[in-house]
Amino acid sequence: MEACTHPATGPDRARLTMAVTRAFADALTGELPRLRRFAHALCGNATLADDLVQDCIERALTQAQAGRDIRSLGPWLRSVVHNLFIDEVRRAKSRGTGMDVQDFSNDLALSVPPSGGEIADLLAATARLSDEHRRILILAGVEALSYREIAEELGTPIGTVMSRLARARAALRAILDPAP
Repeated sequence: MEACTHPATGPDRARLTMAVTRAFADALTGELPRLRRFAHALCGNATLADDLVQDCIERALTQAQAGRDIRSLGPWLRSVVHNLFIDEVRRAKSRGTGMDVQDFSNDLALSVPPSGGEIADLLAATARLSDEHRRILILAGVEALSYREIAEELGTPIGTVMSRLARARAALRAILDPAP
């Protein structure tokens, strides 16, 4: 009598696991440019964005064996980055920023107005928006997601996405060009 082996046991199971892990790693690698762009637009700081992406990838790699669906990897990764960013904002609020004023007493950069330009103004204005408005503007403007894709990612109706986006744009306009 021949031994009956299930295709997902022994060496076959190891090959299947490696194939799933490889597909997950390839999908993860493909998401990196979009994920970095999203993180940078979210926080406005390249160093913090890189840290957020690194922490996100670390979490994603721990999920590789959990059988996560790679077709919805992008929205999940953006959600992880967003949550990590919120955690960082909360941490920063609770600990504050400590600086010695004496370190800046002879700094010429503090006595000359910075020449930021329109991009710097836009980044500063975006940073002043609520988290909800900033996130939806990034998904629509930077990531170029459709209303339907944004609604699916945020778990909200399309009408809600449209109204939030309209309010976010109005808030951004009000910050950039305040009425006299």
